[in-house]
Amino acid sequence: MIAVRHIGPPRLTAGLETPGRLDWDAHRRLHPAPRPLTCDQLVALAEAGRLHGRGGAAFPFARKVRAVADAAVRRRSRTVVVVNGTEGEPGSAKDKVLLHRVPHLILDGATLAATALGSSEIVIGVTDEESAASMNAAITERGLAARARVVRLPERFITGEGGALVRGINGKRPIPPGRKVRAASRGVDGLPTLLSNAETYAQLAVLTGLGPRRYARVGTSAEPGTVLLTVTGSARFPAVVETPAGAPLGHLLDLCGARATEGVLVGGYHGAWITGEAAIRARISRQGLREAGGTLGAGIIMPLGRRTCPLGECARVARYLAAESAGQCGPCRLGLPDIAGAFAALAEGRDAASAQETIRRATRMAAGRGACSHPDGTGRFVLSALEVFAADASRHVTHGSCGRPVLGVLPAETEARLRLEVDWSRCDGHGLCAGVLRGLVRMDEHNYPVIPEEPIPTRLEPDARRAVAACPGLALRLVPRT
Repeated sequence: MIAVRHIGPPRLTAGLETPGRLDWDAHRRLHPAPRPLTCDQLVALAEAGRLHGRGGAAFPFARKVRAVADAAVRRRSRTVVVVNGTEGEPGSAKDKVLLHRVPHLILDGATLAATALGSSEIVIGVTDEESAASMNAAITERGLAARARVVRLPERFITGEGGALVRGINGKRPIPPGRKVRAASRGVDGLPTLLSNAETYAQLAVLTGLGPRRYARVGTSAEPGTVLLTVTGSARFPAVVETPAGAPLGHLLDLCGARATEGVLVGGYHGAWITGEAAIRARISRQGLREAGGTLGAGIIMPLGRRTCPLGECARVARYLAAESAGQCGPCRLGLPDIAGAFAALAEGRDAASAQETIRRATRMAAGRGACSHPDGTGRFVLSALEVFAADASRHVTHGSCGRPVLGVLPAETEARLRLEVDWSRCDGHGLCAGVLRGLVRMDEHNYPVIPEEPIPTRLEPDARRAVAACPGLALRLVPRT
């Protein structure tokens, strides 16, 4: 488990100075039971505390509660509370720390919301066994088995999207729905559903315990309280860190043994790159990171050191994001593979000048046209990389490389079992495999396929089998990953 640190007095991370999970008795010694609230009181509290969602979109929590309550009155229906603990980002661990080690803090917030809304059920969505075990144990310790349940879903990047999570809980394939349906109106079992991130519910519990005035003793006037962040990338001491909103990002990087020399990714893979200079000046808040050119997003900070090739790292992530899409709409099926293929060409110095234009063109065409925000988030990632690493891109255009290896500092792995292999004595360069596996297989200057060494993402296995079947020379085959 990743280390847990804090700047200033801990709130969410109180009691985590030593390893292990806080059980019911240990939790109650730190956090007295919050008094129940009516719906109006909960809305007023969330407004006074300026509580926003901590999953990436930063939607005001009070507005979510009011929307669910209004929908329930309008439809004369029951309501459901959903805790989104899926955390599909490879570089994120903050929600897993809460789920694994302070599950009762999450349940404090979720039961507060459920009581205020008169909800019939609390559902906690998770993707890993340890989170499920910890939350199930907490439910048993509190005697909530009749009211709360844990649903385990596939660990994929898009599983945490709100519509995908609701679909998964409803027993369907956990991918974003083709059209936008707000959970507040029609969510789990078609009922008005309050859906928020695990940290959001934990913050609600802390806000209720402290009250708005004490809660605002740290942070900024616009964004009171603390922020929970995952710091990974090239940091020598990766950690989940709780810090007051408004604290200097440079101080956080120093704490985790990271130098902001190359660039820093803020907000995760749907976030944006900012320069090292901007990172040193930036403040940790939604407003502060927005002013620096980034976004707080899912609370992920990934500094990139000087030893690895920035463009090679970003190419790996672009390929990962293309593979992790639901593949159900044009921008994901066509646009993201084109972006990934062009970024790989740029990183490898192949026709690098035109590759940059291809990335920009494909990003513009995909913007705002997806079934969810995945194409837009991917576009933000790649365009900010071209801007921040412009000098490296110029070296790749001129010299074919920046001279640095790709160390895999940014995690970009998918669950995969097979890889492609070519029998070169049979390959005649027909190019059918590149047509079927756009963005994954490309043709070189001699019109022969360039096959990735990485395993094929699970979602693309059917396409890979089609490519193998389509090869007229029987040169392509799928073999187990080594």
